[in-house]
Amino acid sequence: MKYVKSYQCPVEATLDLIGGKYKSLILWHLIDTTLRFNELQKKIPNATPKVLTQQLRELETDGLIVRTVYPVVPPKVEYTLSDLGKTIIPVLNAMCDWGLDNWFSIQ
Repeated sequence: MKYVKSYQCPVEATLDLIGGKYKSLILWHLIDTTLRFNELQKKIPNATPKVLTQQLRELETDGLIVRTVYPVVPPKVEYTLSDLGKTIIPVLNAMCDWGLDNWFSIQ
């Protein structure tokens, strides 16, 4: 059973879903592509395997990504954005634009 959360404002809800240490980066790298765990790990090298796994599980539980397990040996697992996850793309693009616009101020 999924726990129903209560938020005081929409920003709080958004931050709860994508505010994890690497959640936004995971979502960013999954835009228009499907990646396996090792591919995500290469794209986000600062994330330990434990933390990356935890963030992926939370994103899956919240319905932002889809985890597909293929019944092969060795196991093959792929991650992709869900339909709900695709709705966050404009937010991620806005974050990227802000970062680019303020790159020298935040360095």
